[in-house]
Amino acid sequence: MLITILLVAIVIVALIVIIAMQPTDFTITRSAAIPAPASLLFDQVNDFHNWQAWSPWARLDPAAKNTFSGAPSGEGAIFNWSGNSKVGEGKMTLLKSRQNNLIQIKLEFFKPFKATNMVEFTFAPGGDITMVTWTMTGKNNFMAKAFVMVMNCDKMIGGMYEKGLANLKTVTDEMTAKR
Repeated sequence: MLITILLVAIVIVALIVIIAMQPTDFTITRSAAIPAPASLLFDQVNDFHNWQAWSPWARLDPAAKNTFSGAPSGEGAIFNWSGNSKVGEGKMTLLKSRQNNLIQIKLEFFKPFKATNMVEFTFAPGGDITMVTWTMTGKNNFMAKAFVMVMNCDKMIGGMYEKGLANLKTVTDEMTAKR
């Protein structure tokens, strides 16, 4: 019995050490070349009111309660949401907005877990195509380190970013076609 308890304790300690040794910082990034002017893409991201048309999370819970405050768009704009278990509850605050170039957002999750991360969109025009890059950076606490050992967050969140960028392309394609 004592040997069993000792072996279980060793396994638990080893697991704690392995989890603690996982990277603290994380970065998830995806890019897409979108055939649209940087100004059109920038305007879609710079105004949280537009996100319902292209955000992959908006499609996971169309009935989510969304509220907007602060500036109508750009620096100081705030978007709060509260939805089902797939989208949870949180807040985005647009911190930096450099026309057709960069948008930085503070992303706060309240449910199903608490976390604060930074999100950045960059827009690099090149002829008729703009390279849009969507990046999230943050820090993993102990529980998040344990979670990433069993769940590939880069694949999960990155996949959502890929869908969002594809949706953004579709939205801007439709806007360009109407012009």
